[in-house]
Amino acid sequence: MAESPRINASFIAVVGGGPAGLLAAQHLAEAGCRVRVYEAQATVGRKFLVAGHGGFNLSNAEDMSRFASRYGPEESRFRDLLHHFSPAELRAWATGLGIETFVGTSGRVFPVAAHKPAELLRAWVARLGELGVEILTRHRWLGFAGTTGLRVCDESGGPEAARELVLEPAATILALGGASWAKTGSDGAWLPLVEQLGVAVASFAPANCGAEVAWSAFFKEKAGRAPLKNMALRVNDGPALRGEIMLTEYGLEGTPVYASTPQLRAALATGSPANLYLNLKPDLTPEALLAKLQQRRPGASLPDFLRKTLHLGPPVPTLLREAQPEAATLNPKALAALLQAVPIAVTGLRPLDEAISTAGGIAFAAVDEHLMLRQRPGTFVAGEMLDWEAPTGGYLLQGCFSTGAWVARGVLARLAVSG
Repeated sequence: MAESPRINASFIAVVGGGPAGLLAAQHLAEAGCRVRVYEAQATVGRKFLVAGHGGFNLSNAEDMSRFASRYGPEESRFRDLLHHFSPAELRAWATGLGIETFVGTSGRVFPVAAHKPAELLRAWVARLGELGVEILTRHRWLGFAGTTGLRVCDESGGPEAARELVLEPAATILALGGASWAKTGSDGAWLPLVEQLGVAVASFAPANCGAEVAWSAFFKEKAGRAPLKNMALRVNDGPALRGEIMLTEYGLEGTPVYASTPQLRAALATGSPANLYLNLKPDLTPEALLAKLQQRRPGASLPDFLRKTLHLGPPVPTLLREAQPEAATLNPKALAALLQAVPIAVTGLRPLDEAISTAGGIAFAAVDEHLMLRQRPGTFVAGEMLDWEAPTGGYLLQGCFSTGAWVARGVLARLAVSG
């Protein structure tokens, strides 16, 4: 690698070209700052585009108090972040790029059908260019230099021409993502670099991912990959979550499963039972369900009866047999109890790189109220590098955008003081 020239100029370095980093760059540039974004990949926003393949869910129109609760232990902190850059402001930001949005029936916020993720990203990059933001791709962060500097490898000319640069920015924003979807650049390789500073970190763990179940060979052959619609799911004695899940060869996936991963992960980590219970008829009271089941005539086939009376077709009979081999011979009361609490033992969670997001990263105790590293004044952290998690449904992207806006304000406050 070539010798390391020093770049000493009055600019702000943003390391990582995802939603958090790019929004921080935009806010700083709009405030008149000179900003450079350093991205290891050939293009910015790769994980943003991959996330868009699942429906391009930008945010959620949920009541703000309920919205903040989606961030679990960090609810209080995210209440402030959401107040600073709210879902309404996110929609206004998209409109400013020429991307109109709408609120779906579930409360999720989407761009109108005519707008694809790549279109929004192109408009965003163009806006950043108009503001004078420099985006340097194929520039990989190598770590820190001295008390304020950064080491970056310029790989834009190919491996043979790679050279190390030492940057001396006025302030630094790290927005390198978590550790899921490594192919997009979000690989968590930065974690040991901040650990070297003595920064408190939590190990990465999968969030918003599928749950593994030890299905029998019979179940895998008969059920295969099949959806279960209009059901409710709970972990042990926890609250029920409504939605649709998908039976897979390895276990379960779907929005209610993803939202349950914090509870599943906690139970599995302590060796406690991680049991899911499916209510296949959540809109019926136990009494109403029992009344329907009592209509079954002696000798009637359980699969036919469930299909005709309760609209529960395949793969429900196979699932009931998997959970209770004697399901076909249960009396109405026992069958009603089973239908409203089908037990499924979770044996594990899917691998980290398959997860939609990750838990773990830099502990909030390691940053101040502006999300600046206590161990390295002038260096701020945004997005999934921080140890927080939220369910799918617009909460993840909103969290990244809001932390990006927040650190931009923190940088401006610091520069105003130091200036």
